Amino acid sequence: MTKSLLFSLLLAATAAQAQTSPSINLSDMPAVGDSLRLSQAAVVLPASAPALTLNGANKTWNYAGLVATSQRVERYANVSTAAGFLLQFTFNNSLLSPDTKATLVAPENTPIPAGTGIPIADPMAFYNASSADFRSVGYAATYSGTGVPVTYATKNQQDIIYRLPITYGNATTVGNSLISTPAALASTGFFSQKRQRTTQVDAWGTLTTPFGTFQAVRVVAKLIDHDSLAIGGAAGQGLTLPTRREYKWLAKTIHVPVLTITTNEVAGQEVITGVEYRDIYRRFVPLAGRDAATQAVLSAAPNPSAAGEAVRLAVPTGSGPLTVAATDLLGRLVFSRSFGSSAGGVLTLEAAAFGSFRGVLLLTVTTAQGTATRRVVRE
Repeated sequence: MTKSLLFSLLLAATAAQAQTSPSINLSDMPAVGDSLRLSQAAVVLPASAPALTLNGANKTWNYAGLVATSQRVERYANVSTAAGFLLQFTFNNSLLSPDTKATLVAPENTPIPAGTGIPIADPMAFYNASSADFRSVGYAATYSGTGVPVTYATKNQQDIIYRLPITYGNATTVGNSLISTPAALASTGFFSQKRQRTTQVDAWGTLTTPFGTFQAVRVVAKLIDHDSLAIGGAAGQGLTLPTRREYKWLAKTIHVPVLTITTNEVAGQEVITGVEYRDIYRRFVPLAGRDAATQAVLSAAPNPSAAGEAVRLAVPTGSGPLTVAATDLLGRLVFSRSFGSSAGGVLTLEAAAFGSFRGVLLLTVTTAQGTATRRVVRE
């Protein structure tokens, strides 16, 4: 009798856990007509924020201390709203183009990095949402007045963002995608991106942000991208980008992640590069575009610097919390570092932060007053 009672209690506890852990399905994905406000917060998390390593069942994550610094609105529309025969043929034709048929479209940056010299405008992303998965089927942009589609090599090489349903305990999945610009752009420029996406559903529990408290399941995506770029017929250049991780907390009926924290792997360490959460409208007092005090003092030495050599940045003595981000001339992030203060007026960027990069970098220092930038060369 005692054993029977114990067994019943175990069954009840298991059932309660199963009911508490959310299962995210098609109805919880973005949908046509969504207009969702997202706030960005500083990449330096509040001291009260939990560690990203906190995972497992029935966890509690308290990110109520996040402070919004800017906002954007993510809008999803019917594919029929995309103008032009090429886009409708590619993304809205179940008979002739079934592999690239999309169910919704959203304004979004294409994979082509800014500054490539490829003259495109009005970028947008096309997605297909089904009970099996939520995937990217391609991108588009206006080139010489015409909407030009950019698609994946095959359907099997499309980027599957979520496999549905998303439930704690799902097996880890690995996907490989390949996308490239069409032949129509070859004389102007060529871009391709190979991506390996490893996805793990590693936790569920209670998440609190400034937007509210939710029962959420966490998805961690590890992204390894290799870009190839050629401009105006010149020889191509290949670059493997720093390993990126996206920590996403998903909840029922919200349609976008309640919270997303993005990191880049630098010298074996994860560095936070983005924090974004679902939010309401907030008013902001804009910061000055430039931090004049830091701009006046900021300098890098040695410059040029050699491989294996640290770089010292001079900033105003006693500067408060600040972030140093390094980007190449295509706007791609090489690393980002956060500093609590600069009591001595000098910050040291270790050689490991630069990795194997060679060439020109822009170092941007962001403080509460704005930003300041210096150009440095790694030889």
